[in-house]
Amino acid sequence: MVGIDPKAATRTPPKTVVFRVKRYNPKSGREWWQEYKVETHRGMTVLDALLKIKEEKDHTVVMRYSCRMGVCGSCGMVINGVPRLACQTQIAEVADEGNPVVTVEPLYNFPVVRDLLTDFTDFFEKHRSVKPYLLRKDREEQEEPRGQYLVSPEEHALMYEFTLCISCGLCYAACPVAAIDPDYLGPQALGYLFRYVIDPRDEEWQMRLMIADSEHGCHKCHYAATCSMVCPKVVDPAQAIQRLRSLLFKYKLGLWRKKKTAPLSEKPKDWKPRKPLPPEAQLVSPDVDLERLESEPVTVEVDGKRVELRYTIYD
Repeated sequence: MVGIDPKAATRTPPKTVVFRVKRYNPKSGREWWQEYKVETHRGMTVLDALLKIKEEKDHTVVMRYSCRMGVCGSCGMVINGVPRLACQTQIAEVADEGNPVVTVEPLYNFPVVRDLLTDFTDFFEKHRSVKPYLLRKDREEQEEPRGQYLVSPEEHALMYEFTLCISCGLCYAACPVAAIDPDYLGPQALGYLFRYVIDPRDEEWQMRLMIADSEHGCHKCHYAATCSMVCPKVVDPAQAIQRLRSLLFKYKLGLWRKKKTAPLSEKPKDWKPRKPLPPEAQLVSPDVDLERLESEPVTVEVDGKRVELRYTIYD
């Protein structure tokens, strides 16, 4: 795995590093490489350097970032040919005195909006398509819980790794199948799907297996394992996809069924009823056609312009 070099922050990078940034102007369609010289210091990350470029040298450079601590997953980009989080990548990891040059590009397999900024719309649509939330057959029980779902430490350990995903898109950018099949669900979505298939609290595992069994599902994977190699949280989506395949084949042969789902615990003596949701967050009526609601855009006015918004429905 690429991972994080824990000692990189203790090393001093070259005093001056040249950053070769791939630029893109959507209005003209022009692409070009632009170089910037940056004075560095020990502990400086690639994101620090890019922000220094933006603040002191060229404010037109466009990128996405937020938390600066490897949690939000916003600052994914290709650094020296490898998808990485810029906030986690020390300059000392990717540049040395022998080669004080760092190349920075937008993530592969994503439409480029401008410079290093990529469009995640399709990525999140694929994430939504696997229904990444718990589904119980008893909707009333789920919405008005009478206790807690009991999960053993062993059951939790099996799925814990796959709950660490931060949806940064690095795995998708490194995936060779996503590069040639834009409809492929991708390692992030399939990893999430597997996480809920094995979650003992979820009861819609058969539906999820049928999603995985689709034309652009888990069978498309070539097992290059590049997705797992670049994951900043050391999740192993390649393993998830192979285990998903295994469960699917066994299920179709009648050799596997999910064990009994997690039962509810007894209601604690100090149990308090759930506080009611505010009016703007009330649950949608069962009579509402959610698929139609999601497909119909809502038009609002922003700064004098009409903008289309779409509902996102979470069960």
